[in-house]
Amino acid sequence: MKNFIDNDFLLENETAKTLYNYAKDFPIIDYHCHISPKEIAEDRHFKNITELWLGGDHYKWRLMRQNSVDEKYITGSAPDRDKFQKWAETLEKAAGNPIYVWSHLELRRYFGYDGILNGMAAGEVWELCGEKLKGLSARKFIEMSNVELICTTDDPADDLRWHKVIAADAGFKVRVLPSFRPDKPLNIELDGFAGYISALSRAAETEINSFADLKTALIKRIEYFDALGCRTADHGLTKAIYSPCEEAEAERVFAAALRGEKINLSDAEKHKTALLIFLGGEYKKRGWVMQLHYGCDRNVNTKMFKELGPDTGLDCINPASPSAYLARLLDGFGDSLPKTIVYSLDPSENTAIDSISGCFSGVRHGAAWWFNDNKAGILNQLTSAANQGLLGSFTGMLTDSRSFLSYTRHEYFRRIFCNFLAGLAEGGEYPCDERALRKIVRGVCHGNAAEFFGF
Repeated sequence: MKNFIDNDFLLENETAKTLYNYAKDFPIIDYHCHISPKEIAEDRHFKNITELWLGGDHYKWRLMRQNSVDEKYITGSAPDRDKFQKWAETLEKAAGNPIYVWSHLELRRYFGYDGILNGMAAGEVWELCGEKLKGLSARKFIEMSNVELICTTDDPADDLRWHKVIAADAGFKVRVLPSFRPDKPLNIELDGFAGYISALSRAAETEINSFADLKTALIKRIEYFDALGCRTADHGLTKAIYSPCEEAEAERVFAAALRGEKINLSDAEKHKTALLIFLGGEYKKRGWVMQLHYGCDRNVNTKMFKELGPDTGLDCINPASPSAYLARLLDGFGDSLPKTIVYSLDPSENTAIDSISGCFSGVRHGAAWWFNDNKAGILNQLTSAANQGLLGSFTGMLTDSRSFLSYTRHEYFRRIFCNFLAGLAEGGEYPCDERALRKIVRGVCHGNAAEFFGF
């Protein structure tokens, strides 16, 4: 019986151990996450482990709900110590869930705790973490994690003031760059669209009375982001779409939305297609990478959404995301297709995405995302990428997280990846040539992302 998270955790042969020993010290490029640039700029300190761990982590909130924990201990007003107790009691039931491993990796790597967190140990862990947190902060966690570069997720109307503060601070060596996330101007069917356009108009210092005006305003914001080092734009789509229309049709739909009319699904997809293709051309001009995340059905629990708002663990996989529309969308860009990374939340799309990416230069299949960033999901994605394409060109892992402790996910991924690659070599499917294997490891763990994004 193996020990829990020992030095050889997830490494099943000597080649895997050798490769991970090589991989573990590469600096992290976290090219997609949701941590707050404000908290980095202000070097936020956390008063206790509950605030750090449960303050905004909907991964944990979902498990607590599955354990029938009362919401007051999750997002409500219960004392932090009581919330932590409920989390510890929940965690001990999470055998096989990556959150069980991540939580213990975080306790080991940042707090030096080698024990097992459960209901009985909650008091001990609470006290230990509370003491350790006196000397830790947002920036300290980032530096301890050997992070080289972070790309946050930022709305086009954001003034990026905190990015400016970070960039001006010579004492913090980690690069923190904005990412352009234009979901709000794309989601024309949602309530509040017209109000958002007013905010974007103020940010761009441009009156927006037409679809053409919207494009002008977005170009200004793209230029603003670019001047502050932005290298990527990220898009969150419910499903893969492609519904091309003439400019006059796009203008009609936009005008209706500005008047406050409800936009139907067909018109919304026309707007999104027209705007995505326009934006893609602007990204390509600047050498940006476009990231497309699709296959998420958001806020499916209406009652709780009204109480808690978005990003509170109320989202799920949307299987109605046929990849045929992805192929048509990519084709629709024509010569304006930028470098692109594609992610689907539906794991059944893996092989299709890999087959599509081979049809377009500069299109990559992204890391196993969100509900798939577990061992099985990562292995499924790696297997598809290897079977259908070039494993050695994969741009590697990201955190996609709001937590400053989530960098242990890179360790988790690197261990799984090195074991997968070593399995190919040990099984006679790839030469057991350490130089060639190291080259692939170096690319996937660091170099490919640096090169693809132009960091």
